[in-house]
Amino acid sequence: MEHFVIVGSGVAAVHAAKAIRDHDRDAEIFILGEEDHLPYNRIKLTKGLFSDLYSEKVLIKKEKWYRENNISIKTGTRIVSVNTDGKTVETADGSLIPYHKLLLCMGATNRTLSMEGAGLKNVHTLRDLRDADQLKSSLESGTHAVIIGGGVQGLETAWALFEAGCKVSVIEAFPRFMGRQLDERSSRILQEKMEHAGVSITLNAAVAAISGTEQVQGVVLADGSVIPCQHVVYSIGIVPNTALIKNTEIEVRNGVIVNEKMETSVEHVYAAGDLAEFNGCVEGLWGGAIEQGKIAGANMAASTAVYEKAIPVTLFNAFGTSLFSMGLVDESQCDYSVKSEEDGVYTRIFVKDHTMVGVISFEGAAASLPYKSAIEHKISLAGLDLQNISVADLMNSIQKELNVV
Repeated sequence: MEHFVIVGSGVAAVHAAKAIRDHDRDAEIFILGEEDHLPYNRIKLTKGLFSDLYSEKVLIKKEKWYRENNISIKTGTRIVSVNTDGKTVETADGSLIPYHKLLLCMGATNRTLSMEGAGLKNVHTLRDLRDADQLKSSLESGTHAVIIGGGVQGLETAWALFEAGCKVSVIEAFPRFMGRQLDERSSRILQEKMEHAGVSITLNAAVAAISGTEQVQGVVLADGSVIPCQHVVYSIGIVPNTALIKNTEIEVRNGVIVNEKMETSVEHVYAAGDLAEFNGCVEGLWGGAIEQGKIAGANMAASTAVYEKAIPVTLFNAFGTSLFSMGLVDESQCDYSVKSEEDGVYTRIFVKDHTMVGVISFEGAAASLPYKSAIEHKISLAGLDLQNISVADLMNSIQKELNVV
């Protein structure tokens, strides 16, 4: 009987365990998680910060599912070393757990601030339930919170705090928000919505320090100006958790390097999720982590599955704005784009090699499915006058093709 060990308890780990069990009904499967909770949906930490984060609804799978699938999940279990020669992992209490095949799913941590004042009380980041609890318990009505970072997580946090009655300011180092997901126009629309709601926004600004003696009193910008506040929440990217394997032969660059089967450089060791680096990229995306987990699990169970990078999809609903961004939305890498802005609803379709490769739209999440299908099926747009066609007419043409597929 094979013995599969998964280190880490995020979404990649759970989907890998499911894939193993789907292919092998008898194998022993262990998920070893450092947190004291069953695997949960980390997206809820920002999207639902002030909801009940301990509800079963936040769990990826309920406890019953692990029992029914004979998957042993050990919470509060910290792994301190990996021995790839002896094929064991060691827990903090000195126990050795053997494996036939090992999956590394330790995820990532939020990149930390490196500046004066970063260690003051009321400087927060959001990566786990403990972070969320600490932030919520320290807030008072009318508190002024400064968000450092204008990416998806930063803006969702800004919205959650704004709804909770906080005064909110957002600082972004680049010229626009959500630079990986939005173009200049869509980012400007979102900015205007936020400013209209009462959020203070500072773009193109570097943070030099956080001021205060014991706790936060303000944020000091590079130009010397100060934004007084009582709390700082930062969201400035992620760093894969590779420390556990630094003394092994497992190859690491930014993350653990994997091939299309999610195999690392060491036989019988796999990696998936925010820890994994595939084709030079650590994706750090929820959908990608799910798919990588599935592929890793299938291959561990002696199936043959190949990972193809998932289409990145961002659904954003905050400040009275519902938008989605998917696929390639960098105009410098595309041939054409088709856009419209009717009744305040902006949509831009990106085209490369006569196929739709990406879209940004304020139509709302429910409208995203036809666009996603068009990208996935690589519907040919050859023969269409993309210089003069409207978004509506382009989508009508694509829908006809999809009906045939």
